[in-house]
Amino acid sequence: MHVPDGFINAPVSVAAGVVAAGAVAVSLRGARRELDERTAPLAGLVAAFIFAVQMLNFPVAAGTSGHLLGGALAAILVGPYTGVLCIAVVLLMQGILFADGGLTALGVNITVMGVVTVIVAYALFRGLTGILPRTRRSATVSAFVAALVSVPAAACAFTLIYWIGGTTDIPIGKVLTAMVGVHVLIGIGEAVITALTVGAVIAVRPDLVHAARGLAAPLKLRVDGELIDAPSAAPSPSGALSPSGAATPAAARSTRKVWATGLVTALVLAGFVSFYASASPDGLEKVAADKGIDKKAEEHAASDSPLADYGVRDVTDARISGGLAGVIGVSATVVVGSGVFWAVRRRRTHGSDTPAAAHHAGENA
Repeated sequence: MHVPDGFINAPVSVAAGVVAAGAVAVSLRGARRELDERTAPLAGLVAAFIFAVQMLNFPVAAGTSGHLLGGALAAILVGPYTGVLCIAVVLLMQGILFADGGLTALGVNITVMGVVTVIVAYALFRGLTGILPRTRRSATVSAFVAALVSVPAAACAFTLIYWIGGTTDIPIGKVLTAMVGVHVLIGIGEAVITALTVGAVIAVRPDLVHAARGLAAPLKLRVDGELIDAPSAAPSPSGALSPSGAATPAAARSTRKVWATGLVTALVLAGFVSFYASASPDGLEKVAADKGIDKKAEEHAASDSPLADYGVRDVTDARISGGLAGVIGVSATVVVGSGVFWAVRRRRTHGSDTPAAAHHAGENA
């Protein structure tokens, strides 16, 4: 659902940019409370994983494909504020390096694909896990529903923005019907990917699923056909506590294996599996072509990028070109994302230290 340049007029694009900038600013502050020494590197990995999976377009109808938006997955795994930043990083890398999603439409894309999906999915996930039994299956089902609803919600958000500032005169009812119809189908794919990923992480490291940490009762794991509480090891030497107040498990203090496994998976998906992705236009592209929304579409400002259209210039073999572009994209995203989240985490540390130091200084005085 990457909106290109020319779909939305300049005033509304600027307004959406202001909304997106405000959301990012709020998220930078909120992410300080979500990130710590373990989760900051993982947030960069989540951004890189979403970048990789977005390259895997899957068929949803005749001549139409879809891809992961990622807002639900990011919000559930690393938190809503950090989730918005993850999607913003992905969209920025795609727009600058790969000419995917207009640069003047960056605010629209962050608002639609990041802010809307994160808010809807996180609210639904927390609401469902609050009323369902505290089990791994319930958390997985909640992730499925949250992701499923978030995609047509984003389609509705785009339609609203188009209704206010679209550059073509198309009946809004037709746009809404077409957008929601195809994105419900895309939402099913999004839901499957999100549920499988969240379920897999909960199965091995439930402590790393941000949205599941606050559950009143421990998550259940199925072992030899029986449900048992997720294990909680002895307290750390420092006596660190988890967000739920329980002692931090020793295993939870190490994320190297998770990080390495996730990175390798993202590289394989982007560098190899992406070659087999559907070449059909995605939901927005198909609707735009069918309804005439794309009549005033503009050429991307980065169309001459050596990585434009997810290929490496001067590499003639399509498989190698696309694979290299995917690997470069994942690598760049994990580096930029990790750098952003590490900086946010350092701001949190310094921000918490400064008041404490001032308090102690006052006591000594």
